[in-house]
Amino acid sequence: MRIGIDKIVEQAIKQVETELPERARHASVALRNATLEVLRGTRTGRVYRTPRGGRYTASAPGEPPAPRTGTLRRSWRPVVSGNNPAIESNVQYAGYLEYGTSKMARRPYEEKTVDLATPHIQRIYSRPYKIRL
Repeated sequence: MRIGIDKIVEQAIKQVETELPERARHASVALRNATLEVLRGTRTGRVYRTPRGGRYTASAPGEPPAPRTGTLRRSWRPVVSGNNPAIESNVQYAGYLEYGTSKMARRPYEEKTVDLATPHIQRIYSRPYKIRL
C-alpha cells in the first residue's frame, strides 16, 4: 500500500509556475524604479554651462551619472527572460558610464540600483503562493 501527496505537490508546482512570470514582471519594474531613483538628483562634480546658458553639475568619479537630458534615466525598460527579471537600456553610452573608459572614470549605478531594489524584490518573491489544495 502506498499513500502519497503527488497530486497536491503537482498542483502546488503548477500554481507556483503560474505565478512566477507575474512576480518576475513586478521584480523587473522594481529594478526600473530603483534605477530611476539612483539616476535622479544633483551631484558634486564639475559645473558646466549648458548650451542654453544654464548651469549643469556633472557627477564626480564614483557617483552615479548626473541627469542632464534625462535620456539615460528614461531609457530603462523592464524585461523578463524566462522567470528572470531584468532591465535594459538602448542608450549606447550606458556601459561607458558604468564601467568608465580610458578617458573617463566610472560613474557606477548598477550596484546601487540592485541594492535599492533588493528589499522590494525579496518582498515580491516572499509573498505566499495561492496554492489551492
